[in-house]
Amino acid sequence: MLLERQTFLVKEQVAMFKLTDHYDIFDPESGEQIGFAQEKIGGFAKALRFIFSKYKTMFPTTVEIKENDESDPVITIKRRFAVLRSQVDVIDQHEKCVGSFKSKLFTLSGGFTVHNPEGEQIADVKGNWKGWDFQLLDMNGNELGRVNKKWAGMMKEMFTSADTYVISLNESVGSNPGLAALLLAAGLAIDIVFNENG
Repeated sequence: MLLERQTFLVKEQVAMFKLTDHYDIFDPESGEQIGFAQEKIGGFAKALRFIFSKYKTMFPTTVEIKENDESDPVITIKRRFAVLRSQVDVIDQHEKCVGSFKSKLFTLSGGFTVHNPEGEQIADVKGNWKGWDFQLLDMNGNELGRVNKKWAGMMKEMFTSADTYVISLNESVGSNPGLAALLLAAGLAIDIVFNENG
């Protein structure tokens, strides 16, 4: 199952004039496709995005993460309308909120905070857009996972694209499916939801 894995290679499907994002998710060791993430937005939202493309990250969006076309979403990411600070809710396959992300104000390096369903901060995502190297840290500064463009495995050749990266979760996260879902969503949200150039 998707959420039982600890390493994911994410590759954006590149298309001209696209108004929604679609990412394929692979096992980086075997090259097997294990899922995908796709934006789901209505016609009015698409029109706004086309007209005001520079402000893409201000508009609401929904991203569904599925194992295949026939399956229900294992995770759904929902970004609310944002002016100064984005908030993103993460919903599991039972339509239960497992946590949320909030973008940071006045930061040059990028990143956001991770919160549990009660709104308490439980983790931090720190890094930089230019180097595409992000750490997912708990409140004690321990690394829970990493998102970057460095991978030495079988699919290294796929990293010729600027739209490909790896999400790696630490072994300890595997025993907590809710946290694994939240961290996988955080890794995807860096590019799909928060990156203004995405």
